[in-house]
Amino acid sequence: MTQRQLKLGLVPTGVGGPGDSNRWLDTDIPLDASINIDWYIDIVRQAEAARFDLVFIVDSQFITANSPPHYLNRLEPLTLLSALAVATRHIGLVGTLTTSYNDPFNLARRFASLDLISKGRAGWNVVTSGDAGTAGNFSLPEHFDYDTRYRRAVEFLDVARGLWSSWEDGALVRDRATGQFLDPDKLHQLDHRGEFFQIAGPLNIQRSPQGEPVIFQAGDSDQGRDLGATIADAIFTHAASFEQGQAFYADLKARAARRGRDPDQIVILPGFSVYVGDTDAQAREIERHYRELDQSFDQALAEFGRPFGWHDFRAYDPDVPFPVEALEYAKSSFYTQAKRITDQAVEQGLTLRQAVERVRAGRGSPFVGSAETVANEIQRWFDGRALDGLNVHFGHPAQFRRFADEVVPILQQRGLFRTEYEADTLRGNLGLGVPVNRYEARRSHRDAA
Repeated sequence: MTQRQLKLGLVPTGVGGPGDSNRWLDTDIPLDASINIDWYIDIVRQAEAARFDLVFIVDSQFITANSPPHYLNRLEPLTLLSALAVATRHIGLVGTLTTSYNDPFNLARRFASLDLISKGRAGWNVVTSGDAGTAGNFSLPEHFDYDTRYRRAVEFLDVARGLWSSWEDGALVRDRATGQFLDPDKLHQLDHRGEFFQIAGPLNIQRSPQGEPVIFQAGDSDQGRDLGATIADAIFTHAASFEQGQAFYADLKARAARRGRDPDQIVILPGFSVYVGDTDAQAREIERHYRELDQSFDQALAEFGRPFGWHDFRAYDPDVPFPVEALEYAKSSFYTQAKRITDQAVEQGLTLRQAVERVRAGRGSPFVGSAETVANEIQRWFDGRALDGLNVHFGHPAQFRRFADEVVPILQQRGLFRTEYEADTLRGNLGLGVPVNRYEARRSHRDAA
């Protein structure tokens, strides 16, 4: 076995996420998959049987009629993950929740509860919310601007981690002989006073076996990369090519090192669809078939507006030069993604139709082929430091079964992936250390002095 081990995540998007508007037509998927707990339990148990590290539940809190089917009608992440916690034993449980539209105390308590229910398997994908329309669902006149969102996120995480340190080990004495339940010297008030939050504490729930939930983050802007390098244990990302994956990997690890962090304590997990066939040619045909079936051009055009603040591009002639003025609508949305699309269109002289088709083509996967071919390519990316693992989009059930049944055993035979779980917690299985309780660290420092 090699010292460095590949990590695998599962990303289920039920009846169809971005780029997969027609996936629900697959008769292998229940029509109510996105809200069907029995379906989630079944697929997550499949992933656990294959020794996956985690299941990742994506989320947002704003929709339009053009949102993909899964986004229109889906379960709230922490509620869903709490149900999955009691239906599984080993797999990590990661959910997306925003720092822009939550309160640190409430969210810290909810994640701590999931962490205890699952016995140390919780993870939090920290987002700042790119859909500007979310503000209207939280009684706010407008969305926070980019810089405000990221400053708020850094402070939010600092508060949450402070709250998760409220209880030192041994604070709960629970001694029936003496009648002592609590050692008050080991329970700590936070008394945080910052730019966005004033939180007294302490948190009314103890730490879990992994200390605190694993922190995940996704963001490709400079602010997003800095945030991940500062706060995250693991990074969700996308990579269109091996070279792009290597560049992101090197950049993120270097940013972490400049902040005094151990780069090996940050796990890079890009997300991919995987297509497996009996031969490479058959796999490419399977990918082509699903790409054509799962989303029409008109559906792609309607969905194209999301990074641009859901601007409606159907109002334009698709065969004239790309409307660069639309970038203005992205300022409080997914601006980095929108600017990348706009810059590419300008540099290459693309029409709107061509730009939409480029986005559709960009969702193609580098992991297409026979089981051996897919395993070889995963190993190339892993050995070449383009990733530490990958998030496998569940997509069509038959394809996930082929990945779990045919590709994973090859990775195991090569010593790249586990045959049994190494630990009882998500941190342990990801190879991450348990965060030191900040009050215990101060106590140890005082004692040493």
